Formats: sequence, structure tokens, C-alpha cells
Amino acid sequence: MKTRIGIILTVLMTASILYFYQKGQTTILSPVPDISPESPLTKIFSRKKNPDELQKKIQALVGNTWKNYSVYVKDYTTEFTMGINESVIFTAASVNKIPILASLYLGVQKKQIDLDALVTLQAMDIQNYGTGTIRYDPPGTTYSIKTLARLMMQKSDNTAAFLLANYVIGMDSIQSQLDTWGLTQTDMTNNKTSNKDMERVLVRIYTGRIANAAFTQEMLAFMKDSDFEDRIPLLLPQDTTVYHKTGNGDGVIHDVGIIELTGKKYYLGILTSDVTDEDQTKKLIGSISKTVYDFLK
Repeated sequence: MKTRIGIILTVLMTASILYFYQKGQTTILSPVPDISPESPLTKIFSRKKNPDELQKKIQALVGNTWKNYSVYVKDYTTEFTMGINESVIFTAASVNKIPILASLYLGVQKKQIDLDALVTLQAMDIQNYGTGTIRYDPPGTTYSIKTLARLMMQKSDNTAAFLLANYVIGMDSIQSQLDTWGLTQTDMTNNKTSNKDMERVLVRIYTGRIANAAFTQEMLAFMKDSDFEDRIPLLLPQDTTVYHKTGNGDGVIHDVGIIELTGKKYYLGILTSDVTDEDQTKKLIGSISKTVYDFLK
């Protein structure tokens, strides 16, 4: 009898324990996210950026001259894009030195071009205008192809670009290669391009689709160490890296490049036409660049 009572009491106690345990373990269908230093509130409730917001900010800076501007932004981290006249064809000025660089290093990668080969300057090759230092050198001076590439990008040397495009690569070969890459709005002979085409060729360089890692770093170093830091990099923090190429001409002030900061990489291209104040336009490009940076970071 005592044994039976003991069994009954044990069963009742076990049932009671299970009942109160299950009562305390209520199922939560939609748990509140754990807000901790590892998962901050801003990340949990982040929202997709609206390109219209950035476009309004830029148009407010540019004012009623926006038709003279092409601005294209592409964030490679989030695939965010924003464009103003991004497919409109502009005079390229010196930003078309980027396709020359890309075509040159493609030839190097294919072992068709030797960067150490020497090119001799002839009097008829000197481009006696614009930027660069080679035009002040006497005919007969020799340069390695690599030196010409560096001067073309760092100092925007017009004579270096002429020598590379006409004697080392060939203008027809450059144009044919650009067509293959889908740069349908770039005309090397007539010096025309669009912002979208510049993004296509720059990202191809940046992602190593032109040449191997060593040659890719070489090209990027030429664009990082530019003598012209008065536009896209102007107002950016010192720890920001900008691989870019500027362009100047009559009524033309350009800058296109890929910007790197912690956790983000994006393209920014700004092309202009019919500008009347070069210094003011450079400052405006700097302001646009800082606006894009603040919006994307």
C-alpha cells in the first residue's frame, strides 16, 4: 500500500514540475533582435538608399547648369547607382588616357609589349600644348614604355599619350579593344566618351580583368599618385584612396575615379562642358565628391 502511494506521489510531483516548466517556456514567434555592440541598431533597421535623394543634393549644388554636367555614381558594395546625364557623350579631354593605359597593359599581359622597351622622342611627336613635361625635352631623348605610361597618368603628359597611342599600341587597336569591352560611346580619334564608358574601363582595370595583380597595382599606383588632386579628392578625408584621372580643355573640367574607404568602394565620374570658371568648377566637383562620400559612407 505504501509503495503504491509513493508511486502516485512521484507521478503527481513529476507532472507538476513539467507543467510549470512548460508554462515558463512560452514560444516567441517573432523574437526581438538582440541589440548589442555586435549588432547595432543602425544595421538592424538599415534601409536602402534612394538615388533620388542623392540626385537632388547634387542638382542643388549644380543649380541651373546641370545640363552641362554628367555625374555617375556606382557603389560596388551595394550596387547602388545614381546618374545625371551619365550616358551623354562629352569631349573626353585627358580622361581618354585611361583607355590608352588599359589597352597598353593588355598588350603587356599578352607579352606583345615590353614595358622596358625604349621609345625615342622625335621633334614631330612633341605635343606642344596642355600638361606634361616631355614637350620641354630635346628630340632624341629616350623613355621606357613604362615611364611614358607613368607620365601619361601622373602628369597627364600629352606627348607621352601621343607616343603610346600612335607608336606603341596603335589608335585603331585601342578603338577595336574598346569596342570589344562595350565602350560604345568612346571615340578615341574624335576624343569623345561618356561617364558610363569611363566606369566600364576603370572597373575592368580595378578588378584585374586587364592584367595580372602586379600590373594591376602598377596601373592603380599611377592613378593614385596623380599631380592633380584638386577635384574628387579635394574635400575627402586623408585616409581615403582615390584612383582617378582628370581632364582639362576649353570649357571642360573632368575627374573620374574609383574611391576606396573602409568597407566601401565606389565609382564617381564628373564630366563638364561649357564651364566659364575653371577654379570654381574644380571646387564644385570637390563639393559633389564630398556629398557623394557622405551619402554613401
